[in-house]
Amino acid sequence: MRVREIVAETLVINRQSSSGEVKQRVAEILEAVGRRPQQADLFPHEFSGGQRQRIAVASALVSNPKLIVLDEPVSALDVSIRAQIMNLLVDLQKQYGLSYLLIAHHLATTRYMAHEVAVMYLGKIVERARTKELFKNPLHPYTKALFSAALPAHPDIVREEIILAGEVPSPINPPSGCRFHPRCPFAMSRCSEVEPQEKAMAPGHLVACHLY
Repeated sequence: MRVREIVAETLVINRQSSSGEVKQRVAEILEAVGRRPQQADLFPHEFSGGQRQRIAVASALVSNPKLIVLDEPVSALDVSIRAQIMNLLVDLQKQYGLSYLLIAHHLATTRYMAHEVAVMYLGKIVERARTKELFKNPLHPYTKALFSAALPAHPDIVREEIILAGEVPSPINPPSGCRFHPRCPFAMSRCSEVEPQEKAMAPGHLVACHLY
């Protein structure tokens, strides 16, 4: 499939536009993501990885969605290209009034793009808060371990090293109680028996942990 067909696919499937309108919309959206309308006649293999990612963003935008799910949108890209795509996504969000559901393991990407963050372990949300609050004051032991494992913003920053014991359990047969308890350095007897419920530790800052 050529780029035009890929980007226009949702419009064609939903049969909301004539062929002329589809062609015009594809040209508009390609320009919005930094590609020339003439490139609609090319094939994906004729583009670099970062350019293909822009085309993928265009295909998501073309039908004017209110919500876009971004599943690891920059993880396979070089660092310099990663920054370009992140900036593009932020600019498009402001321009079109979009909401993003960002799924990512890279904390710097999350911190830059997200307004609110939910931390998951083995399919359960263990902590959520506004981004600035979460990165300033992580509460759940797993969140603290995540931040400990990330590279610091500056080499002179001293950070507590938290090493988790054991392996991640199978999500098919998760542990009873708190799913993190087999690896948690602060686990108590009740952690293996009772699943913790979310508690509000500050306005908008929720944590599911028996320590609180």
